[in-house]
Amino acid sequence: MIYTITFNPAIDYVMKLDGITPGRVNRSRSERIFFGGKGINVSAVLAQLGIDSVALGFAAGFTGYELERGVREMGINTDLVHLKHGLTRINVKLHTNEDTEINAAGPEIDEAAADEFYRRTDRIKSGDTVVIAGSIPKSMPDNTYEKLLERLSDRKIRIAADAEKRLLTNILKYEPYVIKPNIHELSDIFETTITSLSEVEKYASALRNMGAVNVLVSMGEEGAFLLDETGRTHFRKAFTGNAVNTVGAGDSMLAGFLAGAEKDYGHALLLGTACGAATAFSEGLADRETIAKLLKLADS
Repeated sequence: MIYTITFNPAIDYVMKLDGITPGRVNRSRSERIFFGGKGINVSAVLAQLGIDSVALGFAAGFTGYELERGVREMGINTDLVHLKHGLTRINVKLHTNEDTEINAAGPEIDEAAADEFYRRTDRIKSGDTVVIAGSIPKSMPDNTYEKLLERLSDRKIRIAADAEKRLLTNILKYEPYVIKPNIHELSDIFETTITSLSEVEKYASALRNMGAVNVLVSMGEEGAFLLDETGRTHFRKAFTGNAVNTVGAGDSMLAGFLAGAEKDYGHALLLGTACGAATAFSEGLADRETIAKLLKLADS
């Protein structure tokens, strides 16, 4: 089983407007709601690929119940800890000629709720995959990922990680199965500016030497790079199309990689790149029809 972890999920309320005038009533042309968070995004794309997963994390208040309902409607199993206080955040995305985002802080996670979360991870067993993605809420300690992986270290569990800088490098000692920085995050980790594929390979190799088994790097319009566990490198050019959405594209790539790795790493990179592009070309997350069309283009 695949378990995805989202500590601070959200309901995204997306509004399209012709423009915004401060201090005046502004009316939208359309509105849409998306349920997500990085781990939930991975689960959603896995569901489109026919793969079951369980979404772990926290929810709070009436928005938490609505998020859980929406996530289950997406075909995802959930096991969220419901907090006694606060609200699952609603992030407002205002799309005009210049996009504006207002992201809420989210509820405070107290020690009792955190302990309950850890108890629920005890059901994870050898052979399972755990996806940890995104930032850690301010109400939880910075070493939360390390604490979780230490708790799971007595089992042979595949760890997939998508996090920034120290959150990522601090868990490399647990030898995660795959990590997925984007090219900007890879640059930040090594405090440099990466501008070439050879540099991507150089720094991906450094992360492998630090403990990562596979290093998957999303490179936006340039494509995607993979340094696999055998030391072999793979590269896929980006699919061409009209990019309308970058939210969740990296999460979608990670989901595709996990699904495709059951075959081989070349296929994993292809499927990951297709899933990432399918999200970029859609208003929401990738769906199976768009993924299939892109894979057909790759074969032609």
